[in-house]
Amino acid sequence: MKEIIKDLVKTYGPSGHETKVAELIKSQIEDNIDEIRMDNMGNLIAVKKGESDKKVMLAAHMDQIGLIVTHIDENGFIRFSNVGGVSPYVLLGERVIFANGVEGTIGKEKLDSIKELKLSKMYIDVGLDSEEKVKEKIKIGDVATYNRGFSDLGDRVVAQALDDRAGCAVLIETIKELDEVENDTYFVFTVQEEVGIRGAQTSAFGIDPDIGIAVDVTATGDTPEARTMAVSLGEGPAIKIKDRSVITHPKVKDLMVKVAEQEEIPYQFEVLEFGGTDAGSIHLTREGVPTGVLSIPARYIHTPSEMVDYGDLEHSVKLLSGILQEKID
Repeated sequence: MKEIIKDLVKTYGPSGHETKVAELIKSQIEDNIDEIRMDNMGNLIAVKKGESDKKVMLAAHMDQIGLIVTHIDENGFIRFSNVGGVSPYVLLGERVIFANGVEGTIGKEKLDSIKELKLSKMYIDVGLDSEEKVKEKIKIGDVATYNRGFSDLGDRVVAQALDDRAGCAVLIETIKELDEVENDTYFVFTVQEEVGIRGAQTSAFGIDPDIGIAVDVTATGDTPEARTMAVSLGEGPAIKIKDRSVITHPKVKDLMVKVAEQEEIPYQFEVLEFGGTDAGSIHLTREGVPTGVLSIPARYIHTPSEMVDYGDLEHSVKLLSGILQEKID
C-alpha cells in the first residue's frame, strides 16, 4: 500500500482538477471491478456486484487543497487565494508546483507583526522577473499545490495530500482484497470535497445508496499540547460519532463496531469538533441515507507533511472488507 500512496500523493489533483488522480486510480482497479465510469462532475465510480440488491456507497475524495492565481504583477510575482483550508502560517517558505510543472516558492510582504500575516500579504515567486515571462507559463485561475516528497518512516508515512489520498488507497486495497461482496458496492472516488463536499452530493444522488460510509482522515489528540481528543495514531481506525457535517446513524455505527470486534480489529471512537467529510452530503441525499465514517487518524492535516500510521491503514482495509461481507437489511 505504501507504493500506491506514494504514487497518489505525487499526482497533481487540487479541487476541480482531479483527472490525473482518477486516471491513476482507474489503472489500479479496473481489473478488479465489474463496472467503472466517470460521472458529469468527475467522480470515479467503481462497482462490485453482490448477491443482494442493496447498495452500499463508499466514498474517499481525490482532491487536495491548493492555491489559485488571482493576479500577476509587473515584476512577475503571483498573488493567490486559497482552494480549500489553507493556513498562511503553513505556507511561509513552502515550495509549490503548477499542473504544467512550473515550480515556485512562497514569500511575504514586510510585516510589523507576524499576526498580520494573511494570504493577501503573500505571493508566489517562480523565478521570472516580468509579468510577460510569467504569463507565458501561468494564467489567472491556474492552481498550485504543495511540492513535497514522500517519506517512509517505517511504521508511519509523511507526505502531502494524505487528506485524502490515504482514504483512496484504503478503497483501492479493499477492492483488490475482495473477490466477492454481499451487496452491490459502489466505490466512489469523489471530487471537490475540500471546497464543500460537492462530488459526494451528486454521486450519492445518482447512486441512491441504502447505506453510505465515507473514508477520510481525522485529527488526533496525541501530540504535545494538542486539542483534547480521544484519537491517536497507531490505535486503529476511528469510528466517527459526530462532526460538524454529520451525526453517524446508530445502525451504521453499530455495524462497524460489530465487525471490528468480531474480526478483532483495534478501533477508536471519534467526536470531531470541527470539519466534516463526504458523509455530510451522502446522508442528506434524497430521502436520507444512513451514513457513517471510517476515519484514518492523521497528524498535521492540511500541511505539506501529513502523517498516518501504516497499521491504521491496514486495519481500515480489514474493517471495510468485513463490513462489505455483511448483508444490509
